[in-house]
Amino acid sequence: MKLLTGLVFCSLVLGVSSRSFFSFLGEAFDGARDMWRAYSDMREANYINSDKYFHARGNYDAAKRGPGGAWAAEVIREDD
Repeated sequence: MKLLTGLVFCSLVLGVSSRSFFSFLGEAFDGARDMWRAYSDMREANYINSDKYFHARGNYDAAKRGPGGAWAAEVIREDD
């Protein structure tokens, strides 16, 4: 658990190095919301083998937000 917390903290610090902290957090929050929206849409669609499309869409939408969104997409993404 300490290792996971350390890794999250280090990636957060590295991601914030060139931008303000609050804009990074806003982008990360919006990116997480994009990921959640894609997950909700996947559950609502209920199609077999459609999960890769919805995961890719969530990652794309989150990464468009900026470094914070890309960081959130990387942390939340499901390992395939």
